[in-house]
Amino acid sequence: QVQLVESGGGVVQAGGSLRLSCAAPGRTFGSRAMAWFRQAPGKEREFVAAINPSRTSTSYADSVKGRFTMFRDNANDTVYLQMDSLKPEDTAVYYCAATRVSYTSIPVTAMGRYGYWGQGTQVTVSS
Repeated sequence: QVQLVESGGGVVQAGGSLRLSCAAPGRTFGSRAMAWFRQAPGKEREFVAAINPSRTSTSYADSVKGRFTMFRDNANDTVYLQMDSLKPEDTAVYYCAATRVSYTSIPVTAMGRYGYWGQGTQVTVSS
């Protein structure tokens, strides 16, 4: 069983920055693909960013490319989402997700591949 705990959400003005963290303690952390998804009110959950287990490759949704950066610290079993130049349309609940143990070399972007989810953290961007 994998437990994911997100933190770092909050309220920020447009143009500001936030960093989300997701702790997933466990000896298999470094063998799992990780991702961030988000869900705005009245909308479906959508992909935001993903990173492969070895930290060598990332993938981003077009809507956040160039503004968000995902990275992971395998020594501390934590992934991060650095969000810069935030826009009101980034307002959503952000979820961290992990796959089962996988040695994939490419980021996993399909939601259905993720079997473990955090509780979500609210990000609100005011205009």
